[in-house]
Amino acid sequence: MSARIVDWGSNERKLTDRVSVLQGANLGSYPSGNSVLVRGSSESVLIDPSVTVVANGGAPVVVDAVINSHGHEDHMTGNGLFADARVHIHEDDLPAAQSLDGLMEVFGFPEHMVAEQAVYFQEEMHYTARPDAHGFTDGHIFDLGEVTVTAKHLPGHTRGHSGFFIDGGVFFLSDIDLTGFGPYYGDVWSDLDQFEQSLIEVRDVDADYYVTFHQKGIVEGRELFVQMLDKFHAVIGRRHGEMLEFLAEPRTIAQMAERRFVYRPHVDIPFVQTVETRTADLHVQRMLSRSEAVEVEPGRFQAG
Repeated sequence: MSARIVDWGSNERKLTDRVSVLQGANLGSYPSGNSVLVRGSSESVLIDPSVTVVANGGAPVVVDAVINSHGHEDHMTGNGLFADARVHIHEDDLPAAQSLDGLMEVFGFPEHMVAEQAVYFQEEMHYTARPDAHGFTDGHIFDLGEVTVTAKHLPGHTRGHSGFFIDGGVFFLSDIDLTGFGPYYGDVWSDLDQFEQSLIEVRDVDADYYVTFHQKGIVEGRELFVQMLDKFHAVIGRRHGEMLEFLAEPRTIAQMAERRFVYRPHVDIPFVQTVETRTADLHVQRMLSRSEAVEVEPGRFQAG
């Protein structure tokens, strides 16, 4: 399949004369998302071409370049569809766009899961390696002619996770998605401290529209954005407190993962255990650094 010019009708939400959101299925819930189309006078770019973009076969205009906010499969789904377009991604996540092996490194799946997840990424999420992808850094400006897109490095979700300022008062938050689920930092390329710092920094962003890749979609006005961001950020503290309570008795990381502090008990997806383990480990390391917990014996931790 190659990209076509497609009329998105009411599913294209225009924010300014040059910026639109191509709304994903089910409010952009995973595996889809809300892609951002920026029409310049010399070039047009599509940020995070979703699985819905692939299902629809293209965008409302010819896409000259694709920008990936980070190296997760749902944000790179259309990289193969727009085969004639350049691909840009932060240099810290560049391996994920360039090869399937690079993408797998981001997650750190246990060996028994690697083959199954690789098939899923290729067959269901249309992952296509782009060895020609270009890396950018914080503050990079994409000048499209009469409109610019400026990268803001917001690591923690992945090493290279980035948001984007777009002329006209639009800021794309990517996977700082403002949902009740809270921040996700469950991969080996995730970092709790970096994610929290990114949340602090993005709070100062002044825009008319804030766009999330998943679910919330378009948030109008800074006041509402700050309220939603603060609730999103608070999930980290709530998880941390719940974990400390659980460590009233000595526990292992495996026991913490089994208890589940990220996903609800009914959620049955292959990588739950991996995410819960990584998340618990990051919080325990924070507890140790703050003297909130001690390692009472090798691999067993207790609050106090």
